[in-house]
Amino acid sequence: MAVEWREFAEAMAQLARNLLAQESLQGTLDEIATSAVRLVEGCDAAGILAIRKGRAVTLSSCGGQLVEASDRLQGELAEGPCFDLARRATGADGERVFRIADLTEPQPTWPRFATAARDLGIGSMTGVLLYTHDEDFGALNLYSRRPGAFGKDIETAGWLLASHAAVALADARTIDQLEDAMKTRHAIGEAMGILMERHKLSEDDAFAVLRRISQHHNIKLRDVAQRVRDDRDGRDDRDDRDDRDGQ
Repeated sequence: MAVEWREFAEAMAQLARNLLAQESLQGTLDEIATSAVRLVEGCDAAGILAIRKGRAVTLSSCGGQLVEASDRLQGELAEGPCFDLARRATGADGERVFRIADLTEPQPTWPRFATAARDLGIGSMTGVLLYTHDEDFGALNLYSRRPGAFGKDIETAGWLLASHAAVALADARTIDQLEDAMKTRHAIGEAMGILMERHKLSEDDAFAVLRRISQHHNIKLRDVAQRVRDDRDGRDDRDDRDDRDGQ
């Protein structure tokens, strides 16, 4: 490590504060990747990989195109340490950490990925699952262009970083969901008001109209509400133009 363990622990405390200070889920993800490169010696790039419907998705990255290229490669091959870690995370016996000390040596577990990874300039890799008791968020993966960059102690450092990160992600997702719910409720309430005024409907009837459109066209209720609001704004603009033209 570039710093002593005590200093690293202090850096972890600062990381926790930085993560909790982020204003969005994406901001939290980006801070995790950036902090990994900043805090872990030998780490040239870092990223967070998740598996969505069997596909590899890069949630965040730091350190150029290396992370995206590696994630894309693992998704195409359906093999690789990051891919397997994220994919098997939901299993009861799923691995929580991996470390490839030297990618120049044969890798029987991921032979095709290892060959292609060397062509990308990856010398060594390590990763740890981002998870809480309730949810898996993906895998935090660290890359070095130098073989042998990540020793055994890196697993402990990565686990500490991932533990802080997972708690922050859980908080950020909750806040994100609450804010989204509030925005949805506001949009629906405004759309109901428009329908009530325009068509002389009761509150229950206005909501029933929105719900019926949502179900019939398979559109989210919030999106239906937004269309009603957009239509109102468009009518207002047309009325303003008509007033000006009539003067």
